[in-house]
Amino acid sequence: MVVDDHPIWRDGVARDLGSAGFDVVATADGVAAAARRAAAVLPAVVLMDMQLPDGNGAQATAAVLAVSPETRVLVLSASAEREDVLDAIKSGATGYLVKSASVAELVAAVHATASGQAVFTPGLAGLVLGEFRRIAGAEPEPSVPVPRLTDRETEVLRLVAKGLSAKQIATRLGLSHRTVENHVQATLRKLQLANRVALARYAIENGLD
Repeated sequence: MVVDDHPIWRDGVARDLGSAGFDVVATADGVAAAARRAAAVLPAVVLMDMQLPDGNGAQATAAVLAVSPETRVLVLSASAEREDVLDAIKSGATGYLVKSASVAELVAAVHATASGQAVFTPGLAGLVLGEFRRIAGAEPEPSVPVPRLTDRETEVLRLVAKGLSAKQIATRLGLSHRTVENHVQATLRKLQLANRVALARYAIENGLD
């Protein structure tokens, strides 16, 4: 589902995604419309703009996830402002791209988001992880052991917290990309976390970064 209040942009993105093989099940132009249509179609991925006529993308993200919890939200916005990025992630978005991204980058980002990866325009991942570290430093909590994780899962978790992609982790550890993905998914299940952003935050808050 594509959420944007500019019809030409919204329809163009929907057309590009359709041409790339995606099934665009709905479009919406605001917070209320996004929530209604998400409840009806339960989209796997929502592309979310940040500037909407009846609110913002963070509010729309929360509204969509309230009615369709399994949906993954990828923000596609003209804004790369710190507050917009952090508000979106805190509301449950799993990634954030700026609108200068190419069609190829957008298509790859949607595929990655659908598979559970956190996707960010270069530079924004560091901003998000830096904020999590700042929060963890300002509100220190006792380190929590993670006995349910294997040594390899803990090793992968540490690298996720540093902002490395699955491909980079695979290269660093001499593993296959699929093996790294399996470790990440197993860790998400064990810790009952929704996505890599939550996983990175968990690692940082528990001193595993």
